[in-house]
Amino acid sequence: MADAGDEIVDIYRVLAKTGDNVVSELLRNAGTFYEWDHYPPGDVYDAETHAQYYYHAHPEAQRFEGEHGHFHTFLRPGGMPEGVRPAPVPRGDLPSDPDDRLSHLIAIAMTPQGLPFRLFTVNRWVTGETWYAAEDVIAMLERFEVDHARPSWPANRWITAMMQLFRPQIVELVRARDRTVEAWRRQSKTADVFEDRDLEVTSLLEISVADQIRDINRLLGR
Repeated sequence: MADAGDEIVDIYRVLAKTGDNVVSELLRNAGTFYEWDHYPPGDVYDAETHAQYYYHAHPEAQRFEGEHGHFHTFLRPGGMPEGVRPAPVPRGDLPSDPDDRLSHLIAIAMTPQGLPFRLFTVNRWVTGETWYAAEDVIAMLERFEVDHARPSWPANRWITAMMQLFRPQIVELVRARDRTVEAWRRQSKTADVFEDRDLEVTSLLEISVADQIRDINRLLGR
């Protein structure tokens, strides 16, 4: 976690020299920024680790206060730990191609200045993912790594480091996701809670990179 924090600080240092940030890196050649579109087109995918992510924004009325847009992170089955299987859900249909049975890990909300300020999880219908139980998703976290240069080496390294720097918080958010879904199912008695449009964000947490690094350094006596 400390190493990941050091890497993020160094990425910020380098980007600041040219007035850039991790979001502007992905939007550099995008032209007009359209709501809902994925940036970059086709997502970022590491064929060796099977990690995937994209950035996008909802219409302004549907964003968090102070949000420009957010990242969604995923892991495809080729990168998952051995023995991980999709969770049994009311709609048990799975994509015919096993490689499409990807799992959402965490979303990262960004300010207009390109800084992360919130982590959150979402219901299945939001991303069209295949649902995996919380402990299986947690086992996937250390497998998330984007280790190539396109479309942006700094952005790829940053999002990989974010998963490491905030791992304890992400673990708790994923567990809270499952608790929220189960509580919603019991309360609403809906036939399929995973497709219930009234349940979108399933857990969230405000974050600060600077505060996280400070707390880690204090624990390490640095």
